[in-house]
Amino acid sequence: MNPKQNLWITNPHPHPQAKARLFCLPYAGGGTHSFRRWSEHLPHLEVCPIQLPGRERRLSEAPFTSLKQLIQALTEAILPFLDRPFALFGHSMGGLIAFELTRFLRQNHHPQPLHLFVSGCRAPQLSSPLSHLHTLADAEFLQELRRYNGTPEAVLTNTELMQVLLPTLRADFAMVETYAYQLESPLDCPITAYGGLKDLDITPQDLADWQIQTVNSFAKYLLPGDHFFLHSTQSLLLQNLTFKLKTLN
Repeated sequence: MNPKQNLWITNPHPHPQAKARLFCLPYAGGGTHSFRRWSEHLPHLEVCPIQLPGRERRLSEAPFTSLKQLIQALTEAILPFLDRPFALFGHSMGGLIAFELTRFLRQNHHPQPLHLFVSGCRAPQLSSPLSHLHTLADAEFLQELRRYNGTPEAVLTNTELMQVLLPTLRADFAMVETYAYQLESPLDCPITAYGGLKDLDITPQDLADWQIQTVNSFAKYLLPGDHFFLHSTQSLLLQNLTFKLKTLN
């Protein structure tokens, strides 16, 4: 896999001998950096972080504000890499993208993931209590970002940097907040849902409700930390993923 050939699929540690791939989707405003060391802990897989428009090497590209449009573009980019078994992992916004990507692949008779991992993401059939953050004035929007505790204060107080980041953050929140769930039959693949014990927004029941989205096995795990346990408790998360993903080898 050559990352220069596809800006969507990044792979700093190619593993051509791997029998399976793990595609990783970021949270709102996030990028591939969240997964940069995952290949060290999942050596039997080819870990492929997804780089969305509007960040990192794609900073000059306009971010998507429509989840449907993003899924269509992402599907076109990812199809050439579904030539071996694969799983999807998504945190927060990334969990929703992973879910709808799986549905879209099924609708169009493309290969399906062997496992769907959703992290810090409420079940899609549940309505979000927040639906207007992307429309807030800058000061209010930044205050909400502080509450989520996912953006360092040094970044939030850097006016020039935030002027660069705000359009992508707003677009990501708009994509999630304008999402409209459509009823479909449950997925065939297993689903595992992760959550933070101190997450103030995603409750254990929000995670448990993912169970109706699969006819296969379902598991839920609560880990120490808030909404961004993805970083603070990464070692425990990766231990669990290693156990779950060993069957993909």
